[in-house]
Amino acid sequence: MGTQESDERACGTGRRALLGAAVLGAGGAVLGLPGAAGAAEARKASGGHGGGLKSLPVPTVIGHRGAAGYRPEHTFGSYDLALDLGAHVVEAGDLVPTRDGHLVCRHEPEIGGTTDVADHPEFAARRTTKTLDGVPTTGWFTEDFTLAELKTLRAVERIPGNRPHNTLYNGRWEIPTFEEVLRWQDEQTRRRGRQVWIYPETKHPTYFRKLGLGLEERVAELLRKYGKDGRNSPVILQSFEPSSIQRLNKLVDNPLVVLLSSADSRPWDFVEAGDPRTVADLVTKKGLREIASYAQGIGPTVDLVIPKDADGNLTEPSSLVRDAHAVGLVLHPYTVRNENPFLPPKFRRGSAADAYGDVFGVFQAYFATGIDGVFTDNADTGLLAREDFLRA
Repeated sequence: MGTQESDERACGTGRRALLGAAVLGAGGAVLGLPGAAGAAEARKASGGHGGGLKSLPVPTVIGHRGAAGYRPEHTFGSYDLALDLGAHVVEAGDLVPTRDGHLVCRHEPEIGGTTDVADHPEFAARRTTKTLDGVPTTGWFTEDFTLAELKTLRAVERIPGNRPHNTLYNGRWEIPTFEEVLRWQDEQTRRRGRQVWIYPETKHPTYFRKLGLGLEERVAELLRKYGKDGRNSPVILQSFEPSSIQRLNKLVDNPLVVLLSSADSRPWDFVEAGDPRTVADLVTKKGLREIASYAQGIGPTVDLVIPKDADGNLTEPSSLVRDAHAVGLVLHPYTVRNENPFLPPKFRRGSAADAYGDVFGVFQAYFATGIDGVFTDNADTGLLAREDFLRA
């Protein structure tokens, strides 16, 4: 993250980082990663910390679940490629627990759509239906597996209809643990000669706390183990549940970000606590001041930054960027993707579900609002759009 005031300084830094990434090879091996001793060496090499949020280029390009536009998400293949493409930050870790208490990186605890678990007859009986944040969900869930069992599975493409090319890599990578990601971060920092930043998320924390698998304490324990629990740590923590961020605020000093879904939605912890407020209440000046009392940023859906009309096209920007900056919050909206179905109709080209539209035009519209960064499945596209924006 960063501030608008740091834009001019960060511009040159961002270009140097991009050029440096372009000449480096793909990321390192998954196995044999260094441990806590190696982490200390990496911290020393990078000056002892990540330099704080203000050290990030503005606008920051964040590799959403790695390079999810090109590789199955939340795999080391996806994370490595995001760095190769020049992403300033990698969203390495939507964190969910195993039955034996380990944190692993999956988009959701239900893994039927992101792994080959359905092809494992030994796990057929684990398929079940659970209510996840009020929604009946059928499949296989990480909390019903030990880490050893999950390590026998392999990742697959989550949306093959939009990304048939990604299915080439089905079965190539296993499910990473958060501890492996922290080690990978140190290894990549050494290899690439620049501080690698990550942006993990606590997924469904209220749901897991009810199961006796609280996420925040496990996250904090690992961050402390690897010396990454400070305010200048290159690890930004995020969650859709404000109470999870408030809990983390008491456990670690990391940069913290509250994720915000559609205006009419309610964070699930609000539902459980009987809090009637919606996201629309959180993005008022009063709501943003409250968030700023325990977090450093927000991650709104892009629709909160530029609302869409009934046809799905962009309208005029809201006041969210201005209001958030007024209370010192940075904004990292989500998610810009290249494929037609994820773009406003006027930016689509043709009708194919896997075809790319005019995503450069979409990036320019969002960058022009003054956001501090953006999540994208296609970091290379985002960086080219960023260069266009900074030259304009």
